[in-house]
Amino acid sequence: MTVRITLDGVSVRFGPRTVLDTVGVELTEQRIGVIGANGSGKSTFARLLNGLVLPSAGTVLVDGRDTAKDARRIRRQVGFVFQNPDNQIVLPLVEEDLAFGLRNTGVPRAEIPGRVRDELERLGIGSLADRSSHALSGGEKQLVALAAVLVMRPETVVFDEPTTLLDLRNRNRLRAVIAELPQQAVVLTHDLDLLTGYDRVLVLDQGRVVYDGTPQTAVPWYVEHCS
Repeated sequence: MTVRITLDGVSVRFGPRTVLDTVGVELTEQRIGVIGANGSGKSTFARLLNGLVLPSAGTVLVDGRDTAKDARRIRRQVGFVFQNPDNQIVLPLVEEDLAFGLRNTGVPRAEIPGRVRDELERLGIGSLADRSSHALSGGEKQLVALAAVLVMRPETVVFDEPTTLLDLRNRNRLRAVIAELPQQAVVLTHDLDLLTGYDRVLVLDQGRVVYDGTPQTAVPWYVEHCS
């Protein structure tokens, strides 16, 4: 069962600048892509989904809960993977970084090492457990940042440009990981190939959703009209 995320008449303004303008969509599919040119409002759209940004007008509901009123609970339900993993990795050792969020949410201490180990192994990076977080390659950091989100067991994971800093090998690796996730995934990307097989793709332009369809229709429309 996927999470239902509803944006109802949502606008976001930063000072005099309108970043998103009266957006209304309901997200229920398992794999959702969001594409658009730089400055189209994608990153702000992503941050709305778990309350990192709150709307200036309208409401964002996650399974009926308002992000403006219940953001703490929603952030446990909707995980967020930042474009730059250095913005997300906070502790010097990989296993410590993954354990940090679990300790802060009251997970029993005896359960934490097993959950950390299982998540690292599931992503194929168990060998990194005792490595220095900040000495990892870009691809390794991105997978560690994802593991730190997944170990919290969110129901939805939002990815903000997850392949931007990766070489081809790690891009393909991360693509496979996203495809295999049991969680609902919302992926903002310039990497149009990443969207193959997705259920739905939204195209943003100048703060509005200008196209909403399958990858087979949305990607060609974007290439023709927005690139």
